Amino acid sequence: ARRLVERGVRLIELYDADWDHHGDLATRLPNKCRDVDQPMAALIRDLRQRGLLDETLIVWGSEFGRTPLRQGITGDGTATKPGRDHHKDAYTMWLTGGGVKPGFSFGKTDDFGMSVVDQSVHVHDLNATVLHLLGLDHERLTYKYQGREYRLTDVHGRVVREVLA
Repeated sequence: ARRLVERGVRLIELYDADWDHHGDLATRLPNKCRDVDQPMAALIRDLRQRGLLDETLIVWGSEFGRTPLRQGITGDGTATKPGRDHHKDAYTMWLTGGGVKPGFSFGKTDDFGMSVVDQSVHVHDLNATVLHLLGLDHERLTYKYQGREYRLTDVHGRVVREVLA
């Protein structure tokens, strides 16, 4: 990815599959984290050392999070290599680099990670913020569908200015 950035490629997507841990969480999650944590840290370090991080936006996330509750309980209440189910109501996305405030956390969940209790960010807000960081006005960027103009951020998206550097 760093080499692509150095050559001026404007959009790079890295994809890592098999995060769907409905079972065997104790084994599978640590393995997946080992697969991505060090390479992501190395990418950020490389970009920073080469002076490219300030002009490169990294967005890390998924389409949903995981419930704080165990999944995989048998009828008698015993666990069978438990995992976690999909959770759309509270999860983490992180951004670093180009235009984002470093070392900053925004939003808060309850003590269980079940619900957002402060500074919720909708996906339309995330999209508006990313588009802003890419130099695009999310209110003017539209596409036509069935003769009508639509925004990628719907009508509710807002730039989350609190995370901007």
